[in-house]
Amino acid sequence: MTESPESREPGTEQSDVDLPPEFEIPEVEVPETPETADQAVPGGEGADAQGEEQLNPLSLAMAEAAERTSDLQRLQAEFLNYKRRVDRDREVIAQNATIKALAPIIEVLDAIDLAREAGDVDGGFKSVAEKLERAVSASGMVRYGAPGEAFDPNLHEALTHMGEDPEVTVTTVKVVARAGYRVGERIVRVAQVLVVDPAAGA
Repeated sequence: MTESPESREPGTEQSDVDLPPEFEIPEVEVPETPETADQAVPGGEGADAQGEEQLNPLSLAMAEAAERTSDLQRLQAEFLNYKRRVDRDREVIAQNATIKALAPIIEVLDAIDLAREAGDVDGGFKSVAEKLERAVSASGMVRYGAPGEAFDPNLHEALTHMGEDPEVTVTTVKVVARAGYRVGERIVRVAQVLVVDPAAGA
């Protein structure tokens, strides 16, 4: 039995050919599951879970990047400390080599000073003495100690006090008996000096 055109619901379409019952496709109602419901409703639990899945990898990546940055900074600090240590050790080794090579020459320089005070440094000997002094200085061993310097027990050895001097305000080197020498900040030999003290009440 076929439906009349008047009995059809508005908006439905039907073929003009009537199909036997065995060929008709029954309508199946698909039940709504919780999963599909959550996905269908904006802001539902499914959306929240999906948002967390998207945020968690970003948070993990940021945490890992921060950890790697911290590791890199620690390695950089360790490298800088190592480099400073190496540079300091290299400088000490160079100073030791200079001291070992030039320390024996100090006695020769002392002899030149005595000869200069006696007026015996002239002619060819004067030229040789000056070249030797320049070579020693260029190699890193520097002479120090001069009248008028403030007395420093780390740099000078006071052989005697020559009394008071109203022109000085601190204990001052008056005479250098033997020059001092140093390499960098390292004292090879302290200067032996005679000093004067400031006047009492000055």
